Amino acid sequence: MGPVWRNEKPGPGRFRQFTQCDVDTVGAPAPYADAEICSLFADVVAAAGIDRDDFFIRVSNRKIVDGLFEKIGLEGEVNLETRLTVMRSMDKFDKFGAKGVAQLLGPGRKDESGDFTDGAGLDDVKIETVLSFLQSGPENSSDDPLAVIAKILGDTKNGAEGLDELNGIKSSIPDFDARGIIFDCSVIRGLDYYTGPVFEAEFKSTLTDAKGRPVQMGSIGGGGRYDGLVKRFKGMEVPAVGVSVGVSRLLAALELKNASASVAQGPVVVLALEKDRMADYQQMAAELRAAGVRAEVYLGGSNFAKQLKYADRRAAPVAIIQGPDEREKGEVTIKDLVKGAELSKSIEDNKAWREEQPAQFSAKRSELVEAVKKVLARG
Repeated sequence: MGPVWRNEKPGPGRFRQFTQCDVDTVGAPAPYADAEICSLFADVVAAAGIDRDDFFIRVSNRKIVDGLFEKIGLEGEVNLETRLTVMRSMDKFDKFGAKGVAQLLGPGRKDESGDFTDGAGLDDVKIETVLSFLQSGPENSSDDPLAVIAKILGDTKNGAEGLDELNGIKSSIPDFDARGIIFDCSVIRGLDYYTGPVFEAEFKSTLTDAKGRPVQMGSIGGGGRYDGLVKRFKGMEVPAVGVSVGVSRLLAALELKNASASVAQGPVVVLALEKDRMADYQQMAAELRAAGVRAEVYLGGSNFAKQLKYADRRAAPVAIIQGPDEREKGEVTIKDLVKGAELSKSIEDNKAWREEQPAQFSAKRSELVEAVKKVLARG
């Protein structure tokens, strides 16, 4: 685990510098080590607090991509730069869709800011083949994605090897389908050092920000097999496979998910019904704060109804009321605003609501803190 730096545009949960947590297996060939890494990946995301029904891990294989390059005539050293450009373009399929990727595979694409990205310069026939390959996933076809890819790639050597490795991964994971693992050849992982299976984890549902706007979070982790990387530095063949989880992006995604699922609870609000009793109200708030309960006194000088509306806007769970009648009895009225909101959905008779007041009760002034804590505990 440690800090890494992004060479792409920052975005929601995509910081220039971020923390990444990695796990790798070095020395074991495909597909069994890949199956273990894939299973571990699913377990890690679930352990981080994301329900298994809320995410999926997409799996593909770079050898299948090499088979695609055989199909469209981009093999060999002379086409290396074009292949890298095509792979980076394909890796944007989930972000830009078929139209955007077609532009990147062809003449190029201009984004919303006006920045232009040069394309790979492929002709229309090759672009159509690449798009068919990318659209072979389960969301675009009811057929087995691997069977669809087999039809597209025909008898290409690399394609056949990649398909064998993916089938090997599936047969090595007994609860493959239950883990939310799917085959999707639109997963490219743009870095050029991957040599075999590749993995990527994403949320199934769209996340939204505090204003309800959709947020494109992208993957929350990924990785794959990189058998050729160690050779670049050590001069010897060493098989290796690994996966990385972007901790910053995962936390950002969890915050968005949790924020959309629940509303933050506000402070207990002490209503200020008499101006000459502000010291009493502040004392109540001070006692609650000393006991670890968030609390504030209403300071707006409005009437009773407007003060309760203010408490609702603050998402207050409880309102504390003490007027002349309560003070004379040495009591306070505690209004459970959460329970009141729930009951208001089922009680339609306003007269019955006023008479019953099921969401409020009286308590001794000396027992204010204990009474409020009991209400909060129920929530």
